[in-house]
Amino acid sequence: MATPGAAPPPSRRVPEAVHRRRWAILAVLLLSLLMVVLGNSVLNVAMKTIAAPAPTGLGATQSELEWAINAYTLVFAGILFTAGLLGDRLGRKKVLLFGMVVFGLGSALASVSGSPGELIAYRAVMGLGGAFVMPATLAIIMNVFEREEQPKAIGIWAGAVGLAIAMGPIAGGLLLSRFWWGSVFLINIPIVAVALVAMTILVPDSKDPRPGRLDPLGVLLSVVGLVLLVYGIITGGRLADFTVPEVYGTAAAGLLVLTLFVLHERRSEHPALDVRYFRNPAFSAAVTSLALVFFALMGVTFLMVFYLQSARGYSPLHSGLLMLPLAAAQMVFAPRARLAVARFGARAVCTGGMVMIAITMAGYVLLDRDGPVWLMEVLFFCQGTAMAHISPPATVSIMQSLPREKAGSGSAVNNTFRQLGAALGVAVLGSLLSAVYRSGIRDRLDAVPGLSADARHAAGESIEATLTAARRLGPAGHELVGPARDAFVHAMHVTVLGASAVALLGALVAALFLPAGRPGRPGGGAAPPGAAEKAEEAEEGAGAGQ
Repeated sequence: MATPGAAPPPSRRVPEAVHRRRWAILAVLLLSLLMVVLGNSVLNVAMKTIAAPAPTGLGATQSELEWAINAYTLVFAGILFTAGLLGDRLGRKKVLLFGMVVFGLGSALASVSGSPGELIAYRAVMGLGGAFVMPATLAIIMNVFEREEQPKAIGIWAGAVGLAIAMGPIAGGLLLSRFWWGSVFLINIPIVAVALVAMTILVPDSKDPRPGRLDPLGVLLSVVGLVLLVYGIITGGRLADFTVPEVYGTAAAGLLVLTLFVLHERRSEHPALDVRYFRNPAFSAAVTSLALVFFALMGVTFLMVFYLQSARGYSPLHSGLLMLPLAAAQMVFAPRARLAVARFGARAVCTGGMVMIAITMAGYVLLDRDGPVWLMEVLFFCQGTAMAHISPPATVSIMQSLPREKAGSGSAVNNTFRQLGAALGVAVLGSLLSAVYRSGIRDRLDAVPGLSADARHAAGESIEATLTAARRLGPAGHELVGPARDAFVHAMHVTVLGASAVALLGALVAALFLPAGRPGRPGGGAAPPGAAEKAEEAEEGAGAGQ
């Protein structure tokens, strides 16, 4: 019975039945997130094995290995925005279940690939599934949690990424030590099976109650523009040369198409994306900051795999265990980042996190072939802590800047900019690493007798290519191993300083443009044009959207 004179309970936009099982729903959604991140991280561990000749691997070349990674990225980034729109229109649960099935099917097919070409094609299928999973998970979170609990839920969502990052290399290393290379993809199948059953039972469907008319031209322009842009970025990274017409021409065409997309959306009465949201600093500055930090982070994470395994000689399993502090810090601090935001504001927390990312990136110059392991572990932990204080508040800022019924579109924009930043980071920083490494190893390769010009060029592409050439040369190649590792460490030092500069740029963007926020509303800021009116209109149809 209510106490006389007591204040009435706050009105709730989430139905009571959904509200009661919200944490169980979040746990199920984290399974899908775990699957997608795991599906990528285990491939990095298995790359050396897949490159081995059959029957150990597929005999994949360096270019084929790159496309096994990039095929996923290309499809994932190109379809993300469209997948978010479809979730808002058709129902986020339906889209999520579809993505899970496609991702599981792609994983099963990838595990039995008979050639590098088949592996690349099935990785593209996995990218298609992942594109429908990622925006749906975050959009559903926004629709099953009340506003005051959303920062905590998003913090847990971000922390789960740390768990998946840690589990990927460890699980991949264990599987490779006992089974064939394809087993690293089969790890997704039981996760998909359990998640599909749990989602069908627990997760409510939600969609925009007033989606408006379709915008087929806008959807087409977004897909074509993103695919062209990402293809140009990936190709530039693969060739380590951004001056090739195939690279700058494709990327420029992508930017042109995306410009046409923005112009079309501004004039459309029923836009696929209301570009006016970018006028809101809480939205645009957070999106930019995330893109810049993922540029720096993913580029360095990519090269750290080769530092640990190729330059220092650790096994895939040992390498995964060494990166546990990075994941553990994200798991511990991401769910608690909201407390720091409530006390200091989103701007201060994100800026401080960016500065710490920059410092840890620069700290990698202290690592060499035989440096102390404890120093590396400290840097990993500090970097994970910094990431835990950037991703959750920035994501909350993005998602709470949009009306709840547009959660799918907001999540898609959030993930698209992350993916573009990550692709650019791997491409640009990977190209820088390759160029500096080739310069450092060239003289030693020139001094090897009996090595043709083509063989020298191929051996200078990467440390793995040099070590492979050294193994083929037998005793004569032993003298290449030490110089190759030294050249890689030097190239790594140059690259991490570049990543540190990008992280500092992200800190500047956060400090200048991200709203300070206030207790009770992390990442707060002015609502985008028309958002208040849309929110009021949505109140009546909120129940219909669940």
